[in-house]
Amino acid sequence: MRSGGIQSSTWYSASSSSTFPHPPYLTSASRHCRLSISQRVSRISLLSSCSSGLSKTQLSVSTQRNEQNLLSVGVGAEALVTSNAPGVSNEPLVAEEKIGVLLLNLGGPENLEDVQPFLFNLFADPDIIRLPRLFQFLQKPLAQFISVLRAPKSKEGYASIGGGSPLRQITDAQAEELRKSLWAKNVPAKVYVGMRYWHPFTEEAIEQIKKDGITKLVVLPLYPQFSISTSGSSLRLLESIFRDDEYLVNMQHTVIPSWYQREGYIKAMANLIEKELQKFDHPENVAIFFSAHGVPLAYVEEAGDPYKAEMEECVDLIIQELEKRKITNAYTLAYQSRVGPVEWLKPYTDETIIDLGGKGVKSLLAVPISFVSEHIETLEEIDVEYKELALESGIENWGRVPAQGCEPMFISDLADAVIESLPYVGAMAVSNLEARQSLVPLGSVEELLATYDSQRRELPPPVTVWEWGWTKSAETWNGRAAMLAVLMLLLLEVTTGEGFLHQWGILPLFR
Repeated sequence: MRSGGIQSSTWYSASSSSTFPHPPYLTSASRHCRLSISQRVSRISLLSSCSSGLSKTQLSVSTQRNEQNLLSVGVGAEALVTSNAPGVSNEPLVAEEKIGVLLLNLGGPENLEDVQPFLFNLFADPDIIRLPRLFQFLQKPLAQFISVLRAPKSKEGYASIGGGSPLRQITDAQAEELRKSLWAKNVPAKVYVGMRYWHPFTEEAIEQIKKDGITKLVVLPLYPQFSISTSGSSLRLLESIFRDDEYLVNMQHTVIPSWYQREGYIKAMANLIEKELQKFDHPENVAIFFSAHGVPLAYVEEAGDPYKAEMEECVDLIIQELEKRKITNAYTLAYQSRVGPVEWLKPYTDETIIDLGGKGVKSLLAVPISFVSEHIETLEEIDVEYKELALESGIENWGRVPAQGCEPMFISDLADAVIESLPYVGAMAVSNLEARQSLVPLGSVEELLATYDSQRRELPPPVTVWEWGWTKSAETWNGRAAMLAVLMLLLLEVTTGEGFLHQWGILPLFR
């Protein structure tokens, strides 16, 4: 086994690949079995849909907790989760129930006028920019300030890809194809889309779910790998929505936290890579370059975010699948889209591309591994910025694997994941009082999040960080000092009513 992550200076041959070490946190399958069951389970055979494909899997029923049985799962060395959804029958799988599936995604501006308000929503999220309690009243003024500053450059990027993000249209199409696939498998479900930072907002989707009288809901984040900053942020929002609504408190529901290990997803990714390799004159000489969205390093090291380990395992599973097809190209993994002064997951995509060009790599196939829909980070950042950088660095032949989109195998596998989760759909809590006292909507989401962030520490956000005390690096210290200076300027403007923010007409909006 490899002892660590893939480094930018190292290429690996697929023929020598091995399974990444299993991280100490629960795997996708075991988290689903353990955390989504809120009713009493008396037969271990009900878990077959979770354990299928896991070698040497042992299942045991734990002791009662809060009058519920939770399930613990021991996972063997093989991590690939095969589909075990029932075959097509003439009868609906769930009778007399109204089934809903809620797809969660980030959202994006649909036109250039939406860019600045979209950025405001992003930066106004306390999970993105975390201020000390004393200064939380500055959350919205600061979000306005940053969004106004970043909007012009962001508009240039969106203008270059057609004037807006295609994310909503693609996600809507995925929802429709998923609905069709579920109905074809005799699961008459409605599929909803809830975006975190733009329309249709998660709140809008929840209102429609209530109007439609949904009685069983499966929550499916469209992020293959779990991260506190993506799936975690969306689930925390759902937590607050569910806790305060009587209808939602009593609605049966479950969450699929991540699904990167599913066989259908892995094979669909391998299919796309194999297809794009054939477009090169010499496919065997092409280096496969997996590029994932980055997160601040502190998320992984301080809060136990499983994102890095899940990403590495996902890449390894794809490489194993390619190896079965006699594709043994060199490959590596890097992380893109870092911003701000804090340290992010390494190696960085831009630095890695330069490094590869310097080492004589001539043909490169980029694989956006953490995205299932095309958006600005694939269409502009990868297709334009990184392609230009690659050509400037001496790489002569460039290709890019498309995002999954509505690939039939991918959609079918998502449908199987939903079907397999239905036996574990349960009520939020045994009573409304318990729901008010414990933060566990959607089954046991709070337990899921606590697995990675047991102390609920304030984490460095992807954009800016305020944290007091000694730092790990001079770069981090300089960044914090700079942000402290910005904070002092903001306080000065708020107290005096004078300054460039007032001259620009920004702060008066919040009087």
